[in-house]
Amino acid sequence: MRALSVVDLLFLLFENSKQPMHVSGLCTFEIPVGDEHFVSRLMSEINTEILPNFPFNQVLYRQIFWQVSEDFQLHHHCQYHKLTTGSNDELMTLISRIHERPLERSRPLWSIHIIDHLAPESDGAPKRFALFLKIHHALADGVAAMRLFQRSLAQTAYEKNMLPVWAMKLKKSTALPPPDQPWAKHISEQIKSLAPACRELLVNFSQKKQQNRHLISSFDAPKSILNQRIGTARHLGIRAFDKARFVTIAKRFNVSTNDALMAVCGHALRAYLLGQNALPEQSLVAFVPVSLRDNDSSVGNRISFTPTLLGTEHDDAIMRLHDIHHSMKLGKERFERLSWSAVINYTALSYGWAGLNLATRAYPTKQAFNLIISNVPGDDMPLFLNGAKLTGIYPASVLFDGQALNISFCNYQNRIDFGITACQTALPNIEILLDLIEDALQVYEKLATDQA
Repeated sequence: MRALSVVDLLFLLFENSKQPMHVSGLCTFEIPVGDEHFVSRLMSEINTEILPNFPFNQVLYRQIFWQVSEDFQLHHHCQYHKLTTGSNDELMTLISRIHERPLERSRPLWSIHIIDHLAPESDGAPKRFALFLKIHHALADGVAAMRLFQRSLAQTAYEKNMLPVWAMKLKKSTALPPPDQPWAKHISEQIKSLAPACRELLVNFSQKKQQNRHLISSFDAPKSILNQRIGTARHLGIRAFDKARFVTIAKRFNVSTNDALMAVCGHALRAYLLGQNALPEQSLVAFVPVSLRDNDSSVGNRISFTPTLLGTEHDDAIMRLHDIHHSMKLGKERFERLSWSAVINYTALSYGWAGLNLATRAYPTKQAFNLIISNVPGDDMPLFLNGAKLTGIYPASVLFDGQALNISFCNYQNRIDFGITACQTALPNIEILLDLIEDALQVYEKLATDQA
């Protein structure tokens, strides 16, 4: 047996019928030309009872340990779906429904869905199918889930009969933490790192008193319609953008590509809230996951979060970008100063009240942050599944009672693939957000051209 980490336990604690705690990814593939039976053959190959490997063979034991499942049945985890029209609207309706449902804790906490008869991306393009993977956040964070999936794909179209993602064998170096690592060692590390975490809090308090407006406390997020009680229904939206568009903006303004992405999101959110007559006077605060992995591990949770100003109070788009850049810089510098254990303590001390609020759902309209915006790293190389080319990876993430919107994006080759997860009962007309992101991107492109 292997003990769950503190972060793993929190994701289980947060879960209820309204907020299932799994991360997902929609992957689209082009079927090899002339292979009409590709998907049916793929299903027959993976439906053989191949036993899962770590971490897909792990099941909860007494809610605090992982152990190997002794009764694995593939049909509970792998399902086939056939679209009628093949349209993107039909696809999104299907995966929104799949994403709403919690995973059963009596079984390994993952499922995979093969979706057939997806229409070509454009006229004359190859036929497509989709794969939708769900994995509980207690089992893997977004970066880990992406690495697991990537390792199940080939880098050429000629490699066939690849094992499915749940059957891939991980190297020992990718196991995190070691299965036999005792609780006493976890506790000892946390106690030792308490002092540096407290020192960091004192530094922040001192800088806050000096009116550093880019430094954010856990009480600075304004009230917003993004923060209210949610229902069980989910709206998922996807769209791909050319990565070069964001890179050009970043180079022009001497910021990172992630800063440019965040600025585009901030601009779109401002437009959405203005349209709902609900724009707060203060800037929205995004909680941005930061991977703290220092190896190539692909299991467990090794993330923390940095609060980031989105500059939504500014009509000036360049000022918004600068606020985001400086806010992100402060967060990155903090993580460089602290160890992994100290980061956990710092986050617990700073945002403990917010975590308790999310767990109890006591006060959903007052949160430490307004939404989560995640950048999930992808792969620059083309990837293939038994000869079918991967064309897009669209992440879908978790919502909380009090957190009705999540924006995630993944970099794959020359694209940025956006995935929007929202509670449509809490956020009216939220389906326009992807169009607003396109509008915001055009605004920053024009500013970049004007600055040339």
